[in-house]
Amino acid sequence: MESTISISNTALQYIELEERYGAHNYHPLPVVLSKGQGVHVWDVDGKRYYDFLSGYSAVNQGHCHPAIIKALTDQAQQLTLTSRAFHSNLLGQYEQYITAYFGYDKVLPMNTGVEAVETALKLSRKWGYEVKQVKEDHAVIVICDGNFHGRTTGVVAFSSDPSAKNHFGPFTPGYVSVPHNDMAALENVLQDNNVVAFMFEPIQGEAGVVVPDDGYYTGVRNLCTTYNVLMVADEIQTGLARTGRMLACDHENVRPDILILGKALSGGVLPVSAVLCDDNIMLTIKPGEHGSTYGGNPLACAVAIKALQVLKDENMAANAEVMGALLRSEIEKLHSPFISIVRGKGLLNAIVIKHSNPDAAWDLCLALKENGLLAKPTHGDKIRFAPPLLINAEQVMECVGIIEQSLRTLE
Repeated sequence: MESTISISNTALQYIELEERYGAHNYHPLPVVLSKGQGVHVWDVDGKRYYDFLSGYSAVNQGHCHPAIIKALTDQAQQLTLTSRAFHSNLLGQYEQYITAYFGYDKVLPMNTGVEAVETALKLSRKWGYEVKQVKEDHAVIVICDGNFHGRTTGVVAFSSDPSAKNHFGPFTPGYVSVPHNDMAALENVLQDNNVVAFMFEPIQGEAGVVVPDDGYYTGVRNLCTTYNVLMVADEIQTGLARTGRMLACDHENVRPDILILGKALSGGVLPVSAVLCDDNIMLTIKPGEHGSTYGGNPLACAVAIKALQVLKDENMAANAEVMGALLRSEIEKLHSPFISIVRGKGLLNAIVIKHSNPDAAWDLCLALKENGLLAKPTHGDKIRFAPPLLINAEQVMECVGIIEQSLRTLE
């Protein structure tokens, strides 16, 4: 099927440049993008597509949102970086804004998502030794099977994905993994007094948008409170209105002890991440014990404030809730023999492909591309459908038509 895919000579030149001079650590679809606006992106030949990946939920607010771009360009002409060796006029404003927005005492600003995850892990251990009084170097952090929290050597230590671990060891100890969505297994490991934290994705994105049972977040909160363990929610992909609430944990009105944010915190403009928690956790880290050259830079502060403001001003969580329900119900109405499962919350969705060809999901994504919709398989047979949160009903229906048309290529 791949041989029938149309790739222009112009696109091929760009792809060959990447192939020759870039590392081969990604396997992208054969499309070369040069422009984005709202829910759409355009390739170098001017063809328009619906973006159903949204930069893995980094562009929740839509591509090149004018208010966010204005905040970026205005600040870029004033001051971009001071380093944390000095104060800036924007850092305190941003810290005040985001802590009030999510209801925490403090924020520690970083850049990439995995940097925020590493920060949360360090905070958890520091709290464990200095507050919970766990014996030095005995702290245990519990995580879930099938997790994806990033790709640093520290984080892949507790990945269950062989491609993340193969020939990257030796790995950092101190982690115990339990099945996702299994309260009994979680309670069993929390009885070890050396456990300092349970870190989880409220919905497992990379694993294929695996949504836990209703009551899971409440159960996790109750267990963490009972056993004096930090509840650490990695909401880098599920947060910031993606699932139909500002945070996925908000579906059950649950407040994590440590909240990890990234991706859409900048609206897809530059890397911005954040770790939020209260003083009893955050203030265990003293000057010199953690930091980042670019963390909390003025450019990022200006952009993040505007990116958060846009989510609320444009009611993007409410729209994600309604449009996500519409998308799932309309895909189910297709009654395709090639879709075994449709699942998700808000506009974080996935379909599971059922086909004798193990590459059917990839082939379907190629057909979707030809028909004007970009999505990418994960773990072989699953395809995420996660468009920007400003998509409307008419556009959803058009996209379902594209999906229906593309599914026919699997016959």
